[in-house]
Amino acid sequence: MNASTTMTIRVSPDLKEKLGRLAQGTRRSRSYLAVEAVEAYVNRELAIIEGIHAGLADMAAGRVTPHEEVMAEASRIIEEARQGKQS
Repeated sequence: MNASTTMTIRVSPDLKEKLGRLAQGTRRSRSYLAVEAVEAYVNRELAIIEGIHAGLADMAAGRVTPHEEVMAEASRIIEEARQGKQS
């Protein structure tokens, strides 16, 4: 079994009630569902932050594409897609 620790959080009565309904409907405990939700949130937010840091590192190292080049490529792709739909 994985090691775990206890953490106490405060939630609104409404959220607690919703979590209880979800627990009943899924036959899981409120604790299990809360852990799943917190883990998903933390993983998503960390991925965002890590992406930002990677982007800043790329920018600092000069690994960037000028805005004009990106917009020209996007316009080309959009135009090709429009022409493909008209055919």
